[in-house]
Amino acid sequence: MQTTQRGPVLAVLTAGVVVAGLLGGCSSTPRAGAPSSTVAGPAPTLAAGDWPTYHHDGARTGVDPAAPPFASPARRWSTQVDGDVYAEPLTVGDRVVVATERDTVVAVQAGTGRVQWTTTLGQPVPGGDLPCGNIDPSGITGTPVVDTAAGTVWVVAFVRPGQHVLAALDLATGGVRTRKVIDPPGSDPRVEQQRGALALSAGRVYVPFGGLFGDCGDYHGYVVGVDTRTPNDPPLVYQVPSQRQGAVWAPGGAAVAPDGTLLVATGNGSSTTAYDGGNSVLRLSPDLRTLDSFTPTDAPRLNATDTDLGSTAPLQVGGGLVFEVGKAGVGYLLRADHLGGVGGQAFSAQVCSSVLGATSFSAPLVVVPCEDGLVALRLDSGARPGFGVAWRDSTLSAGPAIVADGTVWAMDRAGGDVVALDLATGAVRARVHVGGSNHFATPGSGGGQLYVVAGGRLVALAE
Repeated sequence: MQTTQRGPVLAVLTAGVVVAGLLGGCSSTPRAGAPSSTVAGPAPTLAAGDWPTYHHDGARTGVDPAAPPFASPARRWSTQVDGDVYAEPLTVGDRVVVATERDTVVAVQAGTGRVQWTTTLGQPVPGGDLPCGNIDPSGITGTPVVDTAAGTVWVVAFVRPGQHVLAALDLATGGVRTRKVIDPPGSDPRVEQQRGALALSAGRVYVPFGGLFGDCGDYHGYVVGVDTRTPNDPPLVYQVPSQRQGAVWAPGGAAVAPDGTLLVATGNGSSTTAYDGGNSVLRLSPDLRTLDSFTPTDAPRLNATDTDLGSTAPLQVGGGLVFEVGKAGVGYLLRADHLGGVGGQAFSAQVCSSVLGATSFSAPLVVVPCEDGLVALRLDSGARPGFGVAWRDSTLSAGPAIVADGTVWAMDRAGGDVVALDLATGAVRARVHVGGSNHFATPGSGGGQLYVVAGGRLVALAE
């Protein structure tokens, strides 16, 4: 089935242009009216290392290769944010970028937490205006991506009365360079949620879509591609071939393979009897054509029970392998050069009860945030690929974890702590209390510091 289409030219707004009643307000404010910051001492000298996209890189490994030792992490500073945050904090140079459900993007100085600029992209959509969902208000949910070469932050805001707007912001000033409505043609934006992280590859920014919590309405899974050099051009649109549903909703969004193709995982489709593109791992070309796929043999049952395979994004783990795990808690190793079609995985085994969020990989370990604890799998990428449990911590109610300095970092939602665990053994090295967080809260790293959003504040941890 041909599922790539070029949509009609949609409204494109450049900086300084506001369309009343369509996209809401837009403002960029350096410093003035900034959220409050609590700074611990003068700005330190920061180490090198950026974190410009969800889980650090296009492969979504979740590893900071330049992180210094964190033997005794402590709060360096904290800065108030104006709403709930589901997106991962991003770091480029001396900027930390955070996006909120109030449709606000904030950049703070990495060394001090002082606000450098604040840009509001419109009015978020109240939860009561939507037929279902569990985010109120609904604004920016998916993690932005930073084009470090161009100094551009790409972000999608859900704005009243109910449209998804892709904006390009100047990293240095927060100024809006361009903005564009990117809802796929024929879709109902009120039942589509942009939760997955944005991705950059080969001059395009890719935006995944899925449904709201509750699976209401006639929604579909989509990936939209916009040329960053000529954003006025009609977008590319991929639609998952299920009659309904098939969301691309995992926080990690699309993973970018070394050859520039995209790997996405889908949620439940609408068919309970046959393959329909739901509960699958798909390889898409840069122009969003289907090249390859994998689907478990029990996909129709997973469809019927809302047991999404695509509750995490595909993770590239080296050795020509891709790892995927979903709500059923079954982990799959797929061969990157041939994902396997229906039931053609290289290896599969039960990992835990269920997984939501994002996995990470620091060879040879895959870290999995299960609903019943944090698990590290030891990967064998040899002639007969497989994995086994290296360690398990069943005491943690952990969100998506990252790896820095040979340490696993995750939010323990039950206690409101950032927890550091030894990557090799799982032993707890440190805990720092930061306050409550949402289910998908993910730490970021960069410049020798860790960043989390909890208790209504962006918090930096450092040695």
